[in-house]
Order: sequence, then C-alpha cells, then structure tokens
Amino acid sequence: MYLRNYFRQFLRDVRAQRLRMFLTVFGIIWGTAAVTLLLAFGEGLHQKVVKDQKGLGENIVICWPSRTSRPWQGLPRGRSIRVTDEDVELLRREIPEISYISGEYSADNAKLKVGRKTVAPPVTAANPEFAVMRNLIPRPGGRYVNAEDMALRRRVVFLGDALAKDLFGEEVDAVGRMVEIQDAPFQVVGVMQEKEQDSSYNARDKDQAFIPSTTYKGMYGTKYVENFVFQVADVKRVETAKKKVLATLGNKHRFDPEDEEAIGMWDTTEGMKFLDTFFLAFRMFLGIVGAFTLVVGGIGVSNIMNVAVEERTKEIGVKMALGAKKRYVLGQFLTETFLITLIGGAIGFAISWAICAAFPEKLEEFVGRPEISLKVALTTTAILGGIALVAGWFPARAAANLNPVEALRM
Repeated sequence: MYLRNYFRQFLRDVRAQRLRMFLTVFGIIWGTAAVTLLLAFGEGLHQKVVKDQKGLGENIVICWPSRTSRPWQGLPRGRSIRVTDEDVELLRREIPEISYISGEYSADNAKLKVGRKTVAPPVTAANPEFAVMRNLIPRPGGRYVNAEDMALRRRVVFLGDALAKDLFGEEVDAVGRMVEIQDAPFQVVGVMQEKEQDSSYNARDKDQAFIPSTTYKGMYGTKYVENFVFQVADVKRVETAKKKVLATLGNKHRFDPEDEEAIGMWDTTEGMKFLDTFFLAFRMFLGIVGAFTLVVGGIGVSNIMNVAVEERTKEIGVKMALGAKKRYVLGQFLTETFLITLIGGAIGFAISWAICAAFPEKLEEFVGRPEISLKVALTTTAILGGIALVAGWFPARAAANLNPVEALRM
C-alpha cells in the first residue's frame, strides 16, 4: 500500500515539474554514462594490453647464459657460462615447478629464398614445447615442429604470418611448399595465426622462421644454446623456479647460486604484475573522475527534493495530523529519490551499452574494446546507490521532522 501511494505521488510530481525533473534525471544519466564508459574503456584498454603482452608468452622466463660476477670455490669472476641441451634436460628433471622448457638457437639475417625472391629474416630453432610457451599457434591445415621432426632432423620450417605473406603473397597457401634456407631446401609445415605482440627479445614472431633445433645444430655445428625459455604453470611459483634454476646450474657449472648475473633472466610475470597494478590505479582514477560527474547529478536530485519538501510542507502537515508516521514521510521522499536515480541510471546504462556495442572495430587495435563487465556494473550501481541515499536522506529527514502544527500554518 505504501509503495503504491509513493509511486502515485511521484507521478504527480513528474507531471507538475516536467522541466525540473527532466534536467535532474538528465544529470543522473550523464553521470552514469560517464562512470560506466570511463570504467569500460579502462577495462578494455587493460585487456588489450594484457593480450598483447601474452603474445610473447604467459608465465615464461627467458634466460641468457652470461658471465659470473663473483668468485666461487677458488674460481675467478668473469667466467663465461655455457649451457647445452643436456643442461636444459637437467633443469626439466630437477625442477618440478617447470611445466615446459626449451633451449633456443637463432641465426640473424639468414637467407630465405623462394624462386627469385630472397629475404633475410631471423631463424629460430627450438623444440616443440617452444610453440606452447610462446603462443605460436598454427593456422588450420598446418602444424608446428614436432618430436619426429626433431628425431629425424627434418628440414621443415614454420613461418610467421607476415613472413609467409612476404614470401608467397596473401592468396597462396604456403603449407607444403618449399623454401631455401642458406641454400638448403626446407618444406613449410605451418604458418602462424596472426596474433598481437607488443614485446620481443629478438624479433616479432610474425617475421621469423622456426626450425627444429636438431636440424639447426646439424647445419651450423652449434653446441651451446643462445638462451633457454621455461614456463611455470602457477605464477606464484615463478620465483621459486628461478632460484632453483640458478642453484641447479650453479652446482653443475660451479658458480655462486646467488649470482644472478651468471644467468640473465627476463621474468615476464613481473611485467604482468606491474600492468595489473597500474591499470587498477588507472581504473580507480577514471572511476573517481566519473563519480564526481555523478555527484553533480546527485546534487541536482537533492535540490529538487528540497524544493519538493518546501512546496509540499502543508500537505505533509495534513498527513501527519491525520496520523502519518515519520517513517511514512521519510520513506516517501527516499522512494522518490531512488526512483529518480533508478530511471536516470537505467537510461545511462542503456546509452553506455549502446556506445560499447557500436564501438568501431578499427579503433579496437589502438584502445581495445570497451567492456561493461560485471565489476564495472557493480561499481557504478554502488556509486549510484550511495549518491541516491545521501541525496535523499537529508530532505527526507527534514520532511519527517516537520511539526504538523507549524507545517499547517505555512
């Protein structure tokens, strides 16, 4: 019964104060859209940057054998540490935290030839696990280097998508065709799916060629890996794995396990932690900016409710003289405040959703796709609810505390 009466009174106020009500609701619409869109664009940009970062690999550590910086067990500092495939297998056996690991070899500016066309891209050699760690996903109909290729030292090559386009053009399927690498024939077994990648340590994967490490060693007579890459399934165990890598190789090659310069490491999870922290602060900043815009709309709601109290003072006095309780009057004005906020918030949400749905795909490459996630919706709803409560509470309390006798005199 109370709610029905509240709603009827609200409709009478809307008809009586159309312009004022419209401007008040518009302020809530504008504020809601501002909060929602700012948070949505912040979320979309975060997801894009994370996706680009994962183009290099997820939870991976790239390690470069280097020189010792400390004397150890009578040996001088400055010794070169050289790692072999046998050392990589030792790490696989000894460190349970490591899910995948691969040595990596590379040749810069190796000549690739198809017909009369010659290019000089980086050639990378590794084992099949390298593709899993580095997100080298083949297009349908192709594959990456496999264990049989490794065992038989096959001359097969997996091409980055940009390199394949450069060699064969867009219309030609490169899988099954032949290329020459350093004048040796290689068969293309796969082409990488296009992916976003914003960091690398040699070249972008799209511009590289990948061959079996056993084939590479047979061609170049290389014994020592240039670097090795490992992946840890649980990001919380990365630090433990890094320490164990230093300890295991330190014991094998006789260097101080605390000497971090002996094996240089690029821990990509540290970058992800920084990004998560940065974008959390960034979204909080955007949320605060949007919330201030919404506060302006809340001030408008509070003003219109104060005006409503002044205009309906005698009506409130009559109701209280006839037995209306304070909680009835308080509930009436709070309900009207929440209705105004609800209508403005719902329209603001609808506008935000429409803008996100119609966002041009061409711009997603630069700023990501704005996303109204559950977190964004809950945050905006919480801000709206808080503003509605504050905006309506003081006018409603003023109305509920009116003296009926004095109200009837006005």
